Amino acid sequence: MLELKTHVVDISLPENCNVVVGQSHFIKTVEDIYEALVTSAPGLEFGIAFCEASGDCLIRHDGNKEDLEKAAIVNAQKINAGHVFVVVLRNGYPINVLDRIKNVQEVCRVFAATANPLQVLVSESEQGRGVIGVIDGFPTKGV
Repeated sequence: MLELKTHVVDISLPENCNVVVGQSHFIKTVEDIYEALVTSAPGLEFGIAFCEASGDCLIRHDGNKEDLEKAAIVNAQKINAGHVFVVVLRNGYPINVLDRIKNVQEVCRVFAATANPLQVLVSESEQGRGVIGVIDGFPTKGV
């Protein structure tokens, strides 16, 4: 019998940062997202982490600010799901980079792009882990 466990992963960000969480399918994802970001907005600071889903199953990473790269790695480790990437941004907003990220050929989807408190819902089976959704921010309080 197949058993699934569901985990709620809280994303932690440095102050005044945004995060983009998505899924890709190729080992070169970090390099390609780096190129997309570095040419998208002047003054943008970022860190990227990507969870490999085969072979060595390492977390690949890069960025132009060490603290943001470390934050991306920590969040990717907590999510720990194959082919998921985490981009932490400062001095820019997702609206500045989202189309560029979505246009990276190997990017399959973006789960969230936000500065709000973010929880990633992760399901785990005997094979591995996968993102099933996100909780972005808080419930509405009225109309």
